[in-house]
Amino acid sequence: MYTVYILFSRRYQKIYTGHTTDLVKRFHFHNVHGRQKGTLQYRPWEVIYLENFDDKISAMKHEWLLKSGKGRAWIWSRIKEEFYANGYISGPVTSDGAVNEALTSEEGSSGHVMPVEAVRK
Repeated sequence: MYTVYILFSRRYQKIYTGHTTDLVKRFHFHNVHGRQKGTLQYRPWEVIYLENFDDKISAMKHEWLLKSGKGRAWIWSRIKEEFYANGYISGPVTSDGAVNEALTSEEGSSGHVMPVEAVRK
């Protein structure tokens, strides 16, 4: 299973989007051991969004969508409207940049947006 995730740095108001097969290890890497330019200087990071996919291609396509202009606009609108109230953002984003309340039926998607609080425990 592949997980697409969004990290948020409250201190620096930065977002980072990626995919992985081991979220806990990857999250630890971003916050403790990582030396990536994109995340190193903006620590600490919080996981604010997760979505699981059955295959790497589907996960990468969704990651690219979230990294697009419309995807980033969707992320920032969700941060302002939902994250500050709930501590996470919900719902997958569709190819037109709108939130799809009924989970996507995109081939390869497991159809499950994991609550972020489940990872924090």
